Amino acid sequence: MASLAGIAALSGTGSATLNGDELATVSAASRSLAGMWELAQHIDGHFLPYYLFMHFWVKAGTAELWLRFPSAVAIAVAAWFLADLGRRLHSVRAGVIGAAVFAILPTVSYYGAFARSYAFAAAAVVLSFWALHRALERPAGRRWMLYGVAVALVCSTHLFAVLVLPAHLFLARRGVLTRMAAALAAGCVPAVVLGLIGYGERHAISWIPQRGPEVWLKFPKMAAGTTGLGVLLFVLAVAGAALLWAAARRRDTGVAGGPWPFVLAGWLLLPPGLLLAVSHLVTPVYVDRYLFVTAPALALLAGLAVAAIPRFPVVAAVVVVLLGFGLSVQEHVDVREENGRFENIPWALRVIKAEPDDAIVYGQSQLRSGFDYYADSLMPVDVLRTGDAPDPGGFGYPERSDVSAALRQHDRVWVVWRGTKKSGLEGDGIDRVEEVRQAGFELDLAKHSGDLPGLTVTLFTRQATPRQQEAGPA
Repeated sequence: MASLAGIAALSGTGSATLNGDELATVSAASRSLAGMWELAQHIDGHFLPYYLFMHFWVKAGTAELWLRFPSAVAIAVAAWFLADLGRRLHSVRAGVIGAAVFAILPTVSYYGAFARSYAFAAAAVVLSFWALHRALERPAGRRWMLYGVAVALVCSTHLFAVLVLPAHLFLARRGVLTRMAAALAAGCVPAVVLGLIGYGERHAISWIPQRGPEVWLKFPKMAAGTTGLGVLLFVLAVAGAALLWAAARRRDTGVAGGPWPFVLAGWLLLPPGLLLAVSHLVTPVYVDRYLFVTAPALALLAGLAVAAIPRFPVVAAVVVVLLGFGLSVQEHVDVREENGRFENIPWALRVIKAEPDDAIVYGQSQLRSGFDYYADSLMPVDVLRTGDAPDPGGFGYPERSDVSAALRQHDRVWVVWRGTKKSGLEGDGIDRVEEVRQAGFELDLAKHSGDLPGLTVTLFTRQATPRQQEAGPA
């Protein structure tokens, strides 16, 4: 099942083009160690451990497949530990079914082929629950050390992955409380450090809107990747928690007792609740992708429910997996399309049919990193660019501010921005668009890549002056 999950993730690594977040990974990892530290003091400080890993990884190349390969491996690792955790809690059958359900989730296909740390966070979270089970099973010093290391990995892979850790507290008991608390405290040191850094950089996530209780209605889709499959798995998850609790009360042989049903339910439900609380008490931080760490819990609980079916559990497992895949096949196709990450730069390059002396202006300066990555032919002149290196404290590039002067020798300018046509052509959403208009250009062509937020590619041509209009053609 670990191989199946890894293959499912790996199958999408070279299909969809890199989006802005992944290009930010390339930008950060390609800097010197001093440059990464400088960046971490301004933005994405909580991603520093991942950027450090990728810094050495990209020395072997920056092809899409290579950039995303570590995430696919992390998915396979997560599936392996999930299968063994299911075996420990119930049976081999439960572990295998849970890992199989995990493998067919569209979110696994998405984040397993995504050059960010979300798959790493999911793997670290599964490892932490697995290690805690082992430590409680036989409270030896080495097992508590492994648990502490697993917690540290959770804290280092993504700041908000720590929201699963309160679920561990359901397992605290008098005989192991001191050792568990010590391992948990030691493992949480990276979270304290990265949390303080992240709090100081909260301006970088000012774009996140405030969310309300309505997010709970969307949570099944967020965790699974599609609504139909998400609802089905949540029904099974509730049944799985109930059956595990009932089996524990009966003290069935080979079935984990105690509070494990509450632990798994907490793993699934505490992160979104706590993230919403942080959003209202500190600053808006609720973003769906921060909660991918809950997907393994959803899959494992569903696996427990199917494995507990008294007759023909294997047949039931096959039916659930096939039905789940059938409910999500379109989402699996979508995430593997060229525009699967909703920022289709190769499409934009095909739209741009540059003529000699054409110029290009970016609505967001960091977009040029993607065009630099994918461009394989002559591009329009980047008239605003003043240097090849991005800003030391961010992912944008230094640009000249006098747009009119920069375009003085050009009659055609391509303007590209992240977002819809409306966001740039109406109101004052994209400053560069208005500056191009003020320089004497009018809209000639506008195309959008299709899925939101997507990319918009426009062509502006210089308006003829009244004297040129009177003179007419020579």
